[in-house]
Amino acid sequence: MLAPICLFAFSRPQHLATVLEALLRNDLSSASDLYIFCDGAKQIADTDKVRAVCELANAAQGFKSVTVVRRNLNLGLSKSIISGLAQIFEKHQAVIVLEDDVVPSKYFLQYMNDALDKYESDDRVISISAYSPIDLGADIETYFLRGADCWGWATWSRGWEVFNSRANDQLIEIRKRRLQDDFDFDGAYKYSKMLKKEARGEIDSWAICWHASAFLANKLTLYPGRSLIVNIGQDGSGTHRGVELNRQTNMSELRVDILDIEIEVSETARTALKEFYYYHHRKSILRFIIIQFRKLMKHDNFK
Repeated sequence: MLAPICLFAFSRPQHLATVLEALLRNDLSSASDLYIFCDGAKQIADTDKVRAVCELANAAQGFKSVTVVRRNLNLGLSKSIISGLAQIFEKHQAVIVLEDDVVPSKYFLQYMNDALDKYESDDRVISISAYSPIDLGADIETYFLRGADCWGWATWSRGWEVFNSRANDQLIEIRKRRLQDDFDFDGAYKYSKMLKKEARGEIDSWAICWHASAFLANKLTLYPGRSLIVNIGQDGSGTHRGVELNRQTNMSELRVDILDIEIEVSETARTALKEFYYYHHRKSILRFIIIQFRKLMKHDNFK
């Protein structure tokens, strides 16, 4: 049986339309059940866009079935996803998760279902990701990393049972077990900084808690050697408006096959990603210095 698709939407009808169109280009779409969770309006200004999203969801066709869950109140992304997945796992053992700004390739559903079937009974594997920040070339079809991801992913009910939303407890445990360097890709990507912000209530991110939950449980996620999704929401339209340039990627138009590989962290992939993150981190620092310098020059000229 194919895993159901769980799609979370809020107030971006054009983004949702793009995702639905992309899903329909998948051969398995007509045999897949689709659940669309539409969050309620946060403020009066959102009302028309939320209504348009719900109308679009209700009109969706081309799938085995379409179930629309409309929220009367605004739950926010984290609560919407957590409560939505709880509802899905009452009926299904596995799920494929998308948000309304994550556009999948035409091979997305085949890759997801093949991987879910292959690793269904392997407790070492907690989830499947369709996202990869870089193209690792023809020699690496898939690879494993410790933790989990949030841009086009899938899991089983057994995997989601590991999820823990208590960021402060996770932060304490990471420090206690001296795992911060490993958690932060040896300083290349500051996941611990995001977890700290979540613990302080400065951000609302289920995703960093999902990654930390999987990481602390020493679970692995399967990644494709080339990305099967692209995120179109880094345009300032989303709930989290920061543009993560070092996570953006191009979507591959090639199929990714699920081959037999060692179920362990790929040091080759981890090293390549660490170098990639370090490179973009240096670029971000340089960009910040240039912006501040220009502001200073502009201020001096004005004076």
